[in-house]
Amino acid sequence: FALRGLALANQKKGKHIITSKIEHFSILNPLKRLEKVGFKVTHIPVDKYGMIDPDEVAKAITPETILISIMHANTEVGTIEPIEEIGKVVKEHDVLFHVDAVASTGSIPVDVNKIMADALSLSSNQFYGPPGVGALFLRERTRIVPFIEGGVQEGGRRAGTENIPGIVGMGKAAELAKKEMETRTRALIPLRDKLLNGLMNSIDHIHLNGHPEKRLPNNINICLEYVEGESILLFLDMKGIAVSSGSACTSRALKSSHVLSAMGVEDSIAQGSILFSLGIDNSEEHIEYVLETLPPIIKRLREMSPLYEDSQNRRK
Repeated sequence: FALRGLALANQKKGKHIITSKIEHFSILNPLKRLEKVGFKVTHIPVDKYGMIDPDEVAKAITPETILISIMHANTEVGTIEPIEEIGKVVKEHDVLFHVDAVASTGSIPVDVNKIMADALSLSSNQFYGPPGVGALFLRERTRIVPFIEGGVQEGGRRAGTENIPGIVGMGKAAELAKKEMETRTRALIPLRDKLLNGLMNSIDHIHLNGHPEKRLPNNINICLEYVEGESILLFLDMKGIAVSSGSACTSRALKSSHVLSAMGVEDSIAQGSILFSLGIDNSEEHIEYVLETLPPIIKRLREMSPLYEDSQNRRK
């Protein structure tokens, strides 16, 4: 809705849009549809940590650029982008700036004025609100084409009876997320670091994806060589451990993550990626259980892998 509405409302000024190669499919797919109706989309590359260089954004801007959409943090690898610096670049060129803050809202501070966002998207379920509810911040006087036409609900931007219980639930969840953010973060970071360090010390041929420091407090994304992520998921599920392989919205796809590919991770390694998303209900006992359970699973899977056997033979 945000991208389509902003692009169509401002197309008389130009038809060029800028985004990054690691955006969520909720951004990339609408942009593909806009390309089919005459818009040009430039995809900014990222470094090996999934970081976007603000200078690369500046270089991509043309007189035809009307909209730039960049995520605040990557939901898959956890990297937090230099969004304030990118926002300054965007505003120097008087271009609309949309920020996908779905992954960051509730986990780290989000200030629409500091990041200079004209539009910002967030999702209730990411901070323990009811699922199926989201919000779009629009700066005053930002022009946008309606998502659903008909009634005058939501300022005429989305017709239809409002989901009052969902809206109230999201508002309360946002209130609690802001109030408890520091407490939640203090609890999550030690758990995240204990899990990551434990995995790194107990499993070989393992790689951390995303920035080692500038990352979400609840995120660990790793690649395990010589095993398939889907196989790991199945074995962990049987042990009562829920993880995902790639983005939760695309984990059914049997191909490498576009995020990891953009970061330069080889397909053969990216196939062994798994994502741990920690939450406020996790405890140190949960972390210890994972550290006891996962290494034997990886050992068993590698014993069945001809690629792992070949690698071991080459070392002898």
